[in-house]
Amino acid sequence: MNRKYRKTVIAGNWKMNMTASEIKPFMDQLKENMPKPRFCDVVLCTPAVMIPTMIKAGKEAKVFAGGQDVSKYEKGAYTGEVSATQLADIGTRYCIVGHSERRQYHGEDDLLVNAKARALLNKGIAPIICVGESLEQREAGVTMEYVAYQVKAALSGIDATHVRRCIIAYEPIWAIGTGKTATAEQAQEVCEGIRAVIRKIYGARPARSVSILYGGSMNAKNAAELLAQPDIDGGLIGGASLKPVDFSAIIAATNQ
Repeated sequence: MNRKYRKTVIAGNWKMNMTASEIKPFMDQLKENMPKPRFCDVVLCTPAVMIPTMIKAGKEAKVFAGGQDVSKYEKGAYTGEVSATQLADIGTRYCIVGHSERRQYHGEDDLLVNAKARALLNKGIAPIICVGESLEQREAGVTMEYVAYQVKAALSGIDATHVRRCIIAYEPIWAIGTGKTATAEQAQEVCEGIRAVIRKIYGARPARSVSILYGGSMNAKNAAELLAQPDIDGGLIGGASLKPVDFSAIIAATNQ
């Protein structure tokens, strides 16, 4: 982490778990365990139907609400979709785009991820842009080439002013929900490479202001080591974000 130049962010991704009625009890327990002082932004990304409840419950604990996806369209005949305008209207501060599950199960490609990120930025919402390689790509030695392409595609057409508001989440696909985690050195190598890609496009100042998160099975035990790396500025947390005590321990690791 480097707090001098960029924000530290711990974002939980609840995926399709929990219900609105479970948010307040969760938040009460999280507040009891939340470290004081706290040196990071905390975000919980929920299904869209739960965002208003999360906003209300998170105010006292200063936990921001995030979305898990957004439409590339502003409005229209797109049944089931949620627009950036609608997310902004209810007070959403962050939104995930390009998660590997969206790419795998819904066929989302890099051009669509770019369109979604731009839609969010236009409405003042910070996109959490997910990138990451498969096990086959890592074993073939093309991790950085593939991730670099994803970053370039996701940021296409986004100017330097807006790129500072983007967050990149490096999630090696082989480490999501598997219990496997990249070593701190492996994660740092890719996150450093991501920053180098941004630097080449936008220059040094914008590159050092972009927060880069690690999202491959970060948990209470490995968070401190991962967050100690200079180019890892937080985490995108899956399973551990459903457990208030574990999630608060990851938040506490940002204080070290």
